[in-house]
Amino acid sequence: MKKRFTISVFSENRAGILNRVTIMFTRRKINITSIAVSESEIHDIYRHTIVVEDEEDRVMKLVKQLEKQIDVHKAFYHTDEEIVYQEIALYKIPTGVLAHGGKAERLVRAHHARVLAVAPEFTVIEKTGHKEETQALFDELKPFGILEFVRSGRVAITKPMKELKDYLDELETASFVK
Repeated sequence: MKKRFTISVFSENRAGILNRVTIMFTRRKINITSIAVSESEIHDIYRHTIVVEDEEDRVMKLVKQLEKQIDVHKAFYHTDEEIVYQEIALYKIPTGVLAHGGKAERLVRAHHARVLAVAPEFTVIEKTGHKEETQALFDELKPFGILEFVRSGRVAITKPMKELKDYLDELETASFVK
């Protein structure tokens, strides 16, 4: 049965690594629904946060294959219940629709969004939350005329307390034992 998984891949910051990682998904016909890459808590180690919907056994095999890639230190997969995650969305709407405490302004407040920039012709609003939350604000603002919209990929942190540093120390110890 298909289920949503968040895959975290920790790698060196090398040209081509993102391409090699995503090709592995393509070869297995696993569609990526969200991807975000950033620095991790360890200097020179980058975290690729990738969201997929597939069967757990296929995701588990993919993660094992990802770990065999040169420049990949470790890869994990988690269900939504095992992580804390957020996305960010930006909405550009005509400034006039927010005037005088109207319905659009009440929507922004009700969704706990915030105004980032105001210009004579447009206003940029920011909303963080799960995809369903950012989509709900989009749906409610649509009748007012959304000029632009963008949503980031998921960023996630695992709930278990074991740190990446611990996994890397274990890998280093295992390589000395061999």
